[in-house]
Amino acid sequence: MISFRDATEADLPTIVALLADDDIGETREKQAAQIPQAYVDAFREMQTQGMNRIILAEKDGAVVGCFQFVVLPGLSRQGSRRALVEGVRVASSLRGEGIGTILMRHAVEEAKKAGCKLIQLTSDKRRPRAHLFYRRLGFQQSHEGFKLEL
Repeated sequence: MISFRDATEADLPTIVALLADDDIGETREKQAAQIPQAYVDAFREMQTQGMNRIILAEKDGAVVGCFQFVVLPGLSRQGSRRALVEGVRVASSLRGEGIGTILMRHAVEEAKKAGCKLIQLTSDKRRPRAHLFYRRLGFQQSHEGFKLEL
């Protein structure tokens, strides 16, 4: 059975390991014996925002997945709130066991509880299996995304 909880600062090494646990993530994340301060600073800033959380999925007491969940109030769509989901990861050794589906269903439920009218996410173009996964869950590729590295 999968359970969910909000991450604490003590979970940072596990979260960074999950983020780095694939071909793309391993080039973007920095794992070290001591967690780099930038991760600690970012997590602490997120904690001050209230509607910006890292949610962990656990199975038998071990963290098996995570995602960042942000509620964005906005004026578009008649002042609707929207949920942004980022950094969705399932431990590579457990992919294909349905944990990702449970994780995303939990994200949708959290969005509904927060009064959101829309849930959105981006997925790297180099992740075609992830795109298929999200489409199977009912997400539509309705927009083109743009990013600018700074």
